[in-house]
Amino acid sequence: MMARTLILLMCASVALTACSRRKDDQFAFNDIVFKSTADKVSKEERDHFEVHVKGANQDLAAARDAGRYAGTRYCIQEYGTSRMDWVIGPDAENTIPVDGVLRLEGYCRPL
Repeated sequence: MMARTLILLMCASVALTACSRRKDDQFAFNDIVFKSTADKVSKEERDHFEVHVKGANQDLAAARDAGRYAGTRYCIQEYGTSRMDWVIGPDAENTIPVDGVLRLEGYCRPL
């Protein structure tokens, strides 16, 4: 009877742990998981990309890091390199969220 109880407790703890896990492509910045997207601006210029980070009002510095990560990830997926030039970058002091969404823009720079 004790062994069954122990097994049930172990199974329950494993199940609860699995519920709280993040997806493999989600990362926390300052303990906040932001929903961020990066996509090409047009079909003709896929090196030109735009990043949107939702919930940026929670922590602007962390949202900027999340946007930088999303842009870097986009360039790596599209061109295999993290080289990029920002038009509206995460380090710009005047980059502020509008309606809670931080918008960044840049160009991937493949070799």
